[in-house]
Amino acid sequence: MAATPPPPPPSPLHIVVFPWLAFGHMIPFLELSKRLARRGHAITFVSTPRNAGRLGAIPPAMSAHLRVVSLDLPAVDGLPEGAESTADVPPEKIACAIFSIFPAALGAFVGTKQENLAHPRTTTEDYMAQPAWIPFPSTVTYRRHEAEWIAASFRPNASGVSDADRFWDSERPSCHLIIYRSCPEAEPRLFPLLTKLYTKPAIPSGLLVPPALDDNDIGVYNRSDQSFVAVMQWLDKQPIKSVIYVSLGTEAPITADHMHELAFGLELAGVRFLWALRRPSGINCHDDMLLPSGFETRVAARGLVCTEWVSQVRVLAHGAVGAFLTHCGWGSTVESFHYGQPLVMLPFIADQGLIAQAVAATGVGVEVARNYDDGLFYRDDVAAAIQRVMVEEEGKELAHKAIELRGILGDRVRQEMYLYELIGYLQCYK
Repeated sequence: MAATPPPPPPSPLHIVVFPWLAFGHMIPFLELSKRLARRGHAITFVSTPRNAGRLGAIPPAMSAHLRVVSLDLPAVDGLPEGAESTADVPPEKIACAIFSIFPAALGAFVGTKQENLAHPRTTTEDYMAQPAWIPFPSTVTYRRHEAEWIAASFRPNASGVSDADRFWDSERPSCHLIIYRSCPEAEPRLFPLLTKLYTKPAIPSGLLVPPALDDNDIGVYNRSDQSFVAVMQWLDKQPIKSVIYVSLGTEAPITADHMHELAFGLELAGVRFLWALRRPSGINCHDDMLLPSGFETRVAARGLVCTEWVSQVRVLAHGAVGAFLTHCGWGSTVESFHYGQPLVMLPFIADQGLIAQAVAATGVGVEVARNYDDGLFYRDDVAAAIQRVMVEEEGKELAHKAIELRGILGDRVRQEMYLYELIGYLQCYK
Protein backbone atom coordinates (compact mmCIF):
# COMPACT_ATOMS: atom_id res chain seq x y z
CA MET A 1 0.00 0.00 0.00
CA ALA A 2 1.15 3.58 -0.57
CA ALA A 3 2.79 5.59 2.18
CA THR A 4 0.42 6.60 4.97
CA PRO A 5 -1.06 10.05 4.17
CA PRO A 6 -0.90 12.93 6.62
CA PRO A 7 -3.59 13.09 9.33
CA PRO A 8 -6.82 14.69 8.12
CA PRO A 9 -6.93 18.44 8.81
CA PRO A 10 -9.88 19.68 10.87
CA SER A 11 -11.82 21.29 8.02
CA PRO A 12 -14.80 19.13 6.98
CA LEU A 13 -15.31 17.89 3.44
CA HIS A 14 -18.39 18.13 1.26
CA ILE A 15 -18.63 14.85 -0.62
CA VAL A 16 -21.14 14.08 -3.37
CA VAL A 17 -21.94 10.35 -3.54
CA PHE A 18 -23.59 9.06 -6.73
CA PRO A 19 -23.72 5.25 -6.76
CA TRP A 20 -24.60 2.99 -9.66
CA LEU A 21 -28.38 2.93 -9.91
CA ALA A 22 -28.86 -0.77 -9.10
CA PHE A 23 -30.23 -0.78 -5.56
CA GLY A 24 -27.85 -3.50 -4.36
CA HIS A 25 -24.94 -1.20 -5.22
CA MET A 26 -26.40 1.57 -3.07
CA ILE A 27 -26.05 -0.30 0.23
CA PRO A 28 -22.23 -0.11 0.58
CA PHE A 29 -22.22 3.46 -0.76
CA LEU A 30 -24.83 4.37 1.84
CA GLU A 31 -22.87 2.71 4.63
CA LEU A 32 -19.72 4.62 3.64
CA SER A 33 -21.75 7.86 3.51
CA LYS A 34 -23.16 7.29 6.99
CA ARG A 35 -19.74 6.67 8.49
CA LEU A 36 -18.29 9.79 6.88
CA ALA A 37 -21.28 11.87 8.00
CA ARG A 38 -20.86 10.71 11.59
CA ARG A 39 -17.39 12.24 11.48
CA GLY A 40 -18.72 15.67 10.62
CA HIS A 41 -18.37 15.62 6.84
CA ALA A 42 -21.22 16.88 4.66
CA ILE A 43 -22.58 14.15 2.39
CA THR A 44 -24.94 14.70 -0.52
CA PHE A 45 -26.25 11.30 -1.59
CA VAL A 46 -27.65 11.48 -5.12
CA SER A 47 -29.92 8.96 -6.79
CA THR A 48 -33.11 8.66 -8.80
CA PRO A 49 -36.42 9.46 -7.06
CA ARG A 50 -37.46 5.82 -6.78
CA ASN A 51 -34.16 4.69 -5.29
CA ALA A 52 -33.99 7.69 -2.96
CA GLY A 53 -37.50 6.93 -1.74
CA ARG A 54 -36.47 3.41 -0.76
CA LEU A 55 -33.83 4.68 1.65
CA GLY A 56 -36.29 5.87 4.28
CA ALA A 57 -36.22 9.09 6.29
CA ILE A 58 -33.00 10.64 7.58
CA PRO A 59 -32.90 10.66 11.40
CA PRO A 60 -32.84 14.20 12.82
CA ALA A 61 -29.46 13.58 14.48
CA MET A 62 -27.86 12.99 11.08
CA SER A 63 -29.80 15.45 8.91
CA ALA A 64 -27.24 18.23 9.38
CA HIS A 65 -24.56 16.18 7.64
CA LEU A 66 -26.34 13.78 5.31
CA ARG A 67 -28.98 14.67 2.77
CA VAL A 68 -30.49 12.61 0.00
CA VAL A 69 -31.08 14.41 -3.29
CA SER A 70 -33.40 13.01 -5.94
CA LEU A 71 -32.16 13.62 -9.45
CA ASP A 72 -34.77 13.58 -12.20
CA LEU A 73 -32.83 12.45 -15.24
CA PRO A 74 -34.06 13.64 -18.65
CA ALA A 75 -35.17 11.19 -21.29
CA VAL A 76 -32.60 10.50 -24.00
CA ASP A 77 -33.34 9.04 -27.41
CA GLY A 78 -32.52 5.35 -27.42
CA LEU A 79 -32.41 5.07 -23.63
CA PRO A 80 -35.20 4.44 -21.13
CA GLU A 81 -36.47 7.38 -19.16
CA GLY A 82 -34.21 8.02 -16.17
CA ALA A 83 -30.96 6.96 -17.86
CA GLU A 84 -27.80 9.00 -17.16
CA SER A 85 -27.00 12.11 -19.20
CA THR A 86 -23.93 14.33 -19.58
CA ALA A 87 -23.44 16.87 -16.79
CA ASP A 88 -22.86 20.57 -17.47
CA VAL A 89 -19.34 20.54 -16.03
CA PRO A 90 -16.85 18.45 -18.06
CA PRO A 91 -15.92 15.41 -15.95
CA GLU A 92 -12.19 15.95 -16.49
CA LYS A 93 -12.49 19.18 -14.47
CA ILE A 94 -13.80 17.33 -11.40
CA ALA A 95 -11.32 15.63 -9.08
CA CYS A 96 -12.80 12.24 -8.31
CA ALA A 97 -12.17 8.97 -6.56
CA ILE A 98 -13.48 5.63 -7.79
CA PHE A 99 -15.20 3.55 -5.09
CA SER A 100 -15.39 -0.08 -6.13
CA ILE A 101 -17.82 -2.38 -4.36
CA PHE A 102 -16.02 -5.29 -6.01
CA PRO A 103 -13.04 -6.97 -4.35
CA ALA A 104 -9.50 -5.86 -5.08
CA ALA A 105 -8.96 -9.27 -6.70
CA LEU A 106 -11.20 -8.30 -9.62
CA GLY A 107 -9.23 -5.08 -10.16
CA ALA A 108 -6.06 -7.14 -10.19
CA PHE A 109 -7.50 -9.63 -12.69
CA VAL A 110 -8.78 -6.94 -15.07
CA GLY A 111 -5.49 -5.03 -14.89
CA THR A 112 -4.77 -1.78 -16.67
CA LYS A 113 -5.35 -1.10 -20.34
CA GLN A 114 -1.58 -0.88 -20.82
CA GLU A 115 -0.99 -4.30 -19.25
CA ASN A 116 -3.72 -5.83 -21.41
CA LEU A 117 -2.09 -4.42 -24.53
CA ALA A 118 1.29 -5.76 -23.44
CA HIS A 119 -0.17 -9.16 -22.53
CA PRO A 120 -3.19 -9.65 -24.84
CA ARG A 121 -5.80 -12.23 -23.86
CA THR A 122 -7.50 -13.58 -26.97
CA THR A 123 -8.78 -17.04 -26.01
CA THR A 124 -10.86 -18.47 -23.19
CA GLU A 125 -7.72 -20.25 -21.97
CA ASP A 126 -5.98 -16.88 -21.61
CA TYR A 127 -8.65 -15.83 -19.12
CA MET A 128 -8.20 -19.05 -17.16
CA ALA A 129 -4.56 -18.25 -16.37
CA GLN A 130 -3.24 -15.96 -13.67
CA PRO A 131 -2.53 -12.55 -15.27
CA ALA A 132 1.11 -11.93 -16.18
CA TRP A 133 1.19 -8.75 -14.09
CA ILE A 134 0.50 -10.55 -10.80
CA PRO A 135 4.05 -11.49 -9.68
CA PHE A 136 3.15 -13.86 -6.83
CA PRO A 137 1.10 -17.08 -6.48
CA SER A 138 -2.60 -16.30 -6.07
CA THR A 139 -6.13 -17.59 -6.56
CA VAL A 140 -6.84 -14.85 -9.13
CA THR A 141 -7.90 -17.26 -11.89
CA TYR A 142 -11.15 -18.46 -13.44
CA ARG A 143 -12.54 -21.88 -14.36
CA ARG A 144 -13.59 -22.42 -17.98
CA HIS A 145 -17.30 -21.69 -17.57
CA GLU A 146 -16.42 -18.54 -15.60
CA ALA A 147 -13.67 -17.52 -18.03
CA GLU A 148 -16.08 -17.55 -20.97
CA TRP A 149 -18.28 -15.02 -19.19
CA ILE A 150 -15.37 -12.79 -18.16
CA ALA A 151 -13.87 -12.93 -21.67
CA ALA A 152 -17.15 -11.58 -23.04
CA SER A 153 -16.92 -8.64 -20.63
CA PHE A 154 -13.76 -7.51 -22.43
CA ARG A 155 -15.66 -7.25 -25.73
CA PRO A 156 -17.95 -4.31 -26.62
CA ASN A 157 -21.60 -4.93 -25.75
CA ALA A 158 -24.74 -3.36 -27.25
CA SER A 159 -23.68 0.05 -25.90
CA GLY A 160 -20.46 -0.11 -27.92
CA VAL A 161 -18.41 -0.14 -24.70
CA SER A 162 -17.06 -3.17 -22.87
CA ASP A 163 -17.34 -3.72 -19.13
CA ALA A 164 -13.54 -3.64 -18.99
CA ASP A 165 -13.57 -0.16 -20.52
CA ARG A 166 -15.79 0.96 -17.67
CA PHE A 167 -13.24 -0.42 -15.21
CA TRP A 168 -10.56 1.55 -16.98
CA ASP A 169 -12.36 4.80 -16.16
CA SER A 170 -10.17 4.71 -13.06
CA GLU A 171 -7.18 5.43 -15.33
CA ARG A 172 -8.44 8.84 -16.44
CA PRO A 173 -6.34 11.78 -15.16
CA SER A 174 -9.18 13.25 -13.10
CA CYS A 175 -9.32 10.08 -10.97
CA HIS A 176 -6.77 10.47 -8.19
CA LEU A 177 -7.71 7.55 -5.99
CA ILE A 178 -9.18 4.03 -6.19
CA ILE A 179 -11.06 2.87 -3.10
CA TYR A 180 -12.02 -0.76 -2.57
CA ARG A 181 -14.61 -2.07 -0.14
CA SER A 182 -12.04 -4.40 1.32
CA CYS A 183 -8.95 -4.52 3.53
CA PRO A 184 -5.47 -6.09 3.39
CA GLU A 185 -6.46 -8.74 5.93
CA ALA A 186 -9.15 -9.99 3.54
CA GLU A 187 -7.02 -9.61 0.39
CA PRO A 188 -3.31 -9.80 1.23
CA ARG A 189 -0.71 -8.26 -1.12
CA LEU A 190 -3.21 -6.81 -3.59
CA PHE A 191 -3.26 -3.16 -2.51
CA PRO A 192 0.47 -2.51 -3.15
CA LEU A 193 0.12 -4.32 -6.49
CA LEU A 194 -2.89 -2.21 -7.55
CA THR A 195 -1.16 1.00 -6.47
CA LYS A 196 1.79 0.07 -8.68
CA LEU A 197 -0.37 -1.02 -11.62
CA TYR A 198 -2.60 2.06 -11.69
CA THR A 199 0.15 4.51 -10.59
CA LYS A 200 -2.19 6.06 -8.03
CA PRO A 201 -3.16 5.07 -4.50
CA ALA A 202 -5.37 1.99 -4.28
CA ILE A 203 -6.65 1.96 -0.72
CA PRO A 204 -9.17 0.08 1.43
CA SER A 205 -12.30 1.62 2.91
CA GLY A 206 -12.69 -1.30 5.28
CA LEU A 207 -15.48 -3.84 4.89
CA LEU A 208 -18.37 -1.46 5.72
CA VAL A 209 -20.72 -4.14 7.02
CA PRO A 210 -24.05 -2.59 8.13
CA PRO A 211 -24.92 -3.29 11.76
CA ALA A 212 -27.49 -6.01 12.34
CA LEU A 213 -29.62 -3.68 14.47
CA ASP A 214 -30.00 -0.25 12.87
CA ASP A 215 -33.66 0.63 13.38
CA ASN A 216 -32.99 4.27 14.29
CA ASP A 217 -30.67 4.97 11.40
CA ILE A 218 -31.14 5.71 7.71
CA GLY A 219 -31.03 2.71 5.46
CA VAL A 220 -32.71 -0.31 4.01
CA TYR A 221 -33.26 -1.88 7.44
CA ASN A 222 -35.96 0.61 8.48
CA ARG A 223 -38.75 -1.88 7.90
CA SER A 224 -41.66 -3.33 9.81
CA ASP A 225 -42.12 -6.14 7.32
CA GLN A 226 -44.42 -8.74 8.86
CA SER A 227 -43.04 -11.52 6.68
CA PHE A 228 -39.57 -10.84 8.04
CA VAL A 229 -40.91 -10.77 11.59
CA ALA A 230 -42.24 -14.27 10.92
CA VAL A 231 -38.80 -15.31 9.63
CA MET A 232 -37.11 -14.15 12.83
CA GLN A 233 -39.73 -15.87 14.94
CA TRP A 234 -39.09 -19.09 13.03
CA LEU A 235 -35.33 -18.76 13.60
CA ASP A 236 -35.91 -18.15 17.31
CA LYS A 237 -37.42 -21.64 17.56
CA GLN A 238 -34.49 -23.44 15.92
CA PRO A 239 -31.52 -24.97 17.78
CA ILE A 240 -28.29 -23.01 17.83
CA LYS A 241 -26.17 -23.27 14.66
CA SER A 242 -28.63 -25.71 13.08
CA VAL A 243 -29.86 -23.65 10.10
CA ILE A 244 -28.16 -23.00 6.78
CA TYR A 245 -29.21 -19.68 5.25
CA VAL A 246 -29.60 -19.76 1.45
CA SER A 247 -29.53 -16.69 -0.79
CA LEU A 248 -28.25 -16.33 -4.35
CA GLY A 249 -29.10 -12.67 -4.99
CA THR A 250 -31.25 -11.58 -7.91
CA GLU A 251 -28.86 -10.83 -10.79
CA ALA A 252 -26.99 -14.09 -11.32
CA PRO A 253 -27.99 -15.96 -14.52
CA ILE A 254 -29.84 -18.73 -12.69
CA THR A 255 -32.07 -21.04 -14.69
CA ALA A 256 -35.18 -22.94 -13.64
CA ASP A 257 -33.10 -26.14 -13.71
CA HIS A 258 -30.60 -24.55 -11.31
CA MET A 259 -33.42 -23.65 -8.93
CA HIS A 260 -34.83 -27.16 -8.97
CA GLU A 261 -31.46 -28.85 -8.45
CA LEU A 262 -30.76 -26.51 -5.53
CA ALA A 263 -34.16 -27.28 -4.00
CA PHE A 264 -33.71 -31.03 -4.37
CA GLY A 265 -30.21 -30.69 -2.91
CA LEU A 266 -31.58 -28.95 0.17
CA GLU A 267 -34.16 -31.70 0.51
CA LEU A 268 -31.54 -34.44 0.22
CA ALA A 269 -29.18 -32.76 2.70
CA GLY A 270 -31.69 -33.27 5.50
CA VAL A 271 -30.73 -30.15 7.48
CA ARG A 272 -32.73 -27.11 8.60
CA PHE A 273 -32.66 -24.22 6.15
CA LEU A 274 -33.96 -20.73 5.53
CA TRP A 275 -34.13 -19.85 1.83
CA ALA A 276 -34.46 -16.18 0.89
CA LEU A 277 -35.87 -16.87 -2.55
CA ARG A 278 -36.08 -13.94 -4.93
CA ARG A 279 -37.09 -14.48 -8.52
CA PRO A 280 -33.87 -14.48 -10.60
CA SER A 281 -33.85 -11.99 -13.45
CA GLY A 282 -33.69 -14.71 -16.11
CA ILE A 283 -36.73 -16.71 -14.95
CA ASN A 284 -40.19 -15.63 -16.11
CA CYS A 285 -42.39 -18.34 -14.59
CA HIS A 286 -44.94 -17.85 -11.81
CA ASP A 287 -43.67 -17.97 -8.23
CA ASP A 288 -45.35 -21.34 -7.62
CA MET A 289 -43.30 -22.80 -10.50
CA LEU A 290 -39.91 -21.71 -9.17
CA LEU A 291 -39.70 -24.77 -6.92
CA PRO A 292 -40.39 -28.47 -7.56
CA SER A 293 -43.96 -29.57 -7.03
CA GLY A 294 -44.63 -30.38 -3.38
CA PHE A 295 -41.20 -29.21 -2.22
CA GLU A 296 -42.38 -26.83 0.51
CA THR A 297 -44.80 -29.41 1.88
CA ARG A 298 -42.13 -32.11 2.07
CA VAL A 299 -39.61 -29.88 3.91
CA ALA A 300 -42.10 -27.93 6.04
CA ALA A 301 -40.87 -29.50 9.29
CA ARG A 302 -37.32 -28.20 8.85
CA GLY A 303 -37.25 -25.58 6.12
CA LEU A 304 -38.69 -22.13 5.46
CA VAL A 305 -38.86 -20.44 2.06
CA CYS A 306 -39.34 -16.66 2.17
CA THR A 307 -40.10 -14.82 -1.07
CA GLU A 308 -40.32 -11.40 0.58
CA TRP A 309 -37.60 -9.03 1.77
CA VAL A 310 -35.09 -10.44 4.28
CA SER A 311 -32.49 -8.48 6.26
CA GLN A 312 -29.47 -10.59 5.47
CA VAL A 313 -27.25 -9.16 8.22
CA ARG A 314 -29.89 -9.89 10.84
CA VAL A 315 -30.22 -13.44 9.64
CA LEU A 316 -26.45 -13.99 9.56
CA ALA A 317 -26.18 -12.55 13.08
CA HIS A 318 -28.85 -14.91 14.47
CA GLY A 319 -27.61 -17.66 16.77
CA ALA A 320 -29.59 -20.37 14.98
CA VAL A 321 -27.72 -19.84 11.70
CA GLY A 322 -24.67 -22.05 11.29
CA ALA A 323 -23.70 -21.57 7.63
CA PHE A 324 -24.51 -19.58 4.49
CA LEU A 325 -25.11 -20.98 1.00
CA THR A 326 -24.24 -18.07 -1.25
CA HIS A 327 -23.45 -17.05 -4.83
CA CYS A 328 -20.35 -15.30 -3.42
CA GLY A 329 -21.27 -11.76 -4.30
CA TRP A 330 -18.71 -9.61 -2.49
CA GLY A 331 -21.30 -7.90 -0.28
CA SER A 332 -22.70 -11.23 0.90
CA THR A 333 -19.21 -12.63 1.42
CA VAL A 334 -17.95 -9.79 3.63
CA GLU A 335 -21.15 -9.99 5.67
CA SER A 336 -20.52 -13.69 6.23
CA PHE A 337 -16.95 -12.87 7.33
CA HIS A 338 -18.24 -10.28 9.78
CA TYR A 339 -20.66 -12.70 11.42
CA GLY A 340 -18.34 -15.71 11.40
CA GLN A 341 -20.38 -17.94 9.09
CA PRO A 342 -18.75 -20.75 7.08
CA LEU A 343 -19.85 -20.86 3.46
CA VAL A 344 -21.28 -23.27 0.93
CA MET A 345 -20.40 -21.54 -2.33
CA LEU A 346 -22.19 -21.57 -5.69
CA PRO A 347 -20.64 -18.78 -7.80
CA PHE A 348 -21.96 -17.81 -11.23
CA ILE A 349 -20.55 -14.64 -12.83
CA ALA A 350 -18.23 -11.63 -12.56
CA ASP A 351 -16.06 -11.65 -9.44
CA GLN A 352 -17.88 -14.56 -7.79
CA GLY A 353 -15.52 -17.28 -9.00
CA LEU A 354 -12.47 -15.33 -7.81
CA ILE A 355 -14.10 -14.83 -4.42
CA ALA A 356 -15.06 -18.49 -4.06
CA GLN A 357 -11.53 -19.69 -4.78
CA ALA A 358 -10.03 -17.20 -2.31
CA VAL A 359 -12.51 -18.21 0.40
CA ALA A 360 -11.84 -21.91 -0.18
CA ALA A 361 -8.11 -21.22 0.19
CA THR A 362 -8.69 -19.66 3.62
CA GLY A 363 -10.51 -22.79 4.80
CA VAL A 364 -13.82 -21.11 5.69
CA GLY A 365 -15.94 -22.50 2.87
CA VAL A 366 -16.49 -25.28 0.35
CA GLU A 367 -17.77 -25.06 -3.21
CA VAL A 368 -20.59 -27.08 -4.67
CA ALA A 369 -18.90 -29.50 -7.08
CA ARG A 370 -19.71 -28.76 -10.70
CA ASN A 371 -18.59 -29.49 -14.22
CA TYR A 372 -15.38 -27.56 -14.90
CA ASP A 373 -16.27 -26.74 -18.50
CA ASP A 374 -19.95 -25.79 -18.41
CA GLY A 375 -20.54 -25.15 -14.69
CA LEU A 376 -23.44 -27.59 -14.37
CA PHE A 377 -24.22 -28.91 -10.90
CA TYR A 378 -26.68 -31.46 -9.58
CA ARG A 379 -28.72 -32.07 -6.44
CA ASP A 380 -26.27 -34.63 -5.07
CA ASP A 381 -23.46 -32.06 -5.36
CA VAL A 382 -25.52 -29.51 -3.43
CA ALA A 383 -26.42 -32.00 -0.70
CA ALA A 384 -22.82 -33.19 -0.34
CA ALA A 385 -21.46 -29.65 0.08
CA ILE A 386 -24.13 -28.76 2.66
CA GLN A 387 -23.43 -31.90 4.67
CA ARG A 388 -19.68 -31.21 4.65
CA VAL A 389 -20.33 -27.89 6.37
CA MET A 390 -23.36 -28.67 8.53
CA VAL A 391 -23.06 -32.38 9.42
CA GLU A 392 -19.61 -33.85 8.92
CA GLU A 393 -16.53 -33.40 11.11
CA GLU A 394 -15.00 -31.06 8.52
CA GLY A 395 -17.70 -28.55 9.34
CA LYS A 396 -16.32 -28.02 12.84
CA GLU A 397 -12.96 -26.93 11.43
CA LEU A 398 -14.65 -24.67 8.87
CA ALA A 399 -16.71 -23.04 11.62
CA HIS A 400 -13.62 -22.60 13.81
CA LYS A 401 -11.70 -20.89 11.00
CA ALA A 402 -14.71 -18.68 10.22
CA ILE A 403 -14.74 -17.49 13.84
CA GLU A 404 -10.99 -16.84 13.68
CA LEU A 405 -11.46 -14.81 10.49
CA ARG A 406 -14.26 -12.84 12.13
CA GLY A 407 -11.86 -11.88 14.91
CA ILE A 408 -9.28 -10.63 12.41
CA LEU A 409 -11.65 -8.76 10.08
CA GLY A 410 -13.88 -7.54 12.91
CA ASP A 411 -11.12 -5.50 14.56
CA ARG A 412 -13.01 -2.21 14.93
CA VAL A 413 -9.90 -0.16 15.60
CA ARG A 414 -8.26 -1.37 12.41
CA GLN A 415 -11.43 -0.90 10.34
CA GLU A 416 -11.76 2.66 11.69
CA MET A 417 -8.13 3.29 10.77
CA TYR A 418 -8.88 2.51 7.12
CA LEU A 419 -11.69 5.05 7.10
CA TYR A 420 -9.46 7.62 8.84
CA GLU A 421 -6.76 7.15 6.19
CA LEU A 422 -9.37 7.36 3.42
CA ILE A 423 -10.52 10.75 4.72
CA GLY A 424 -6.89 11.87 4.74
CA TYR A 425 -6.52 10.97 1.07
CA LEU A 426 -9.75 12.78 0.17
CA GLN A 427 -8.47 15.87 1.97
CA CYS A 428 -5.30 15.74 -0.11
CA TYR A 429 -7.25 15.85 -3.39
CA LYS A 430 -10.14 18.17 -2.54
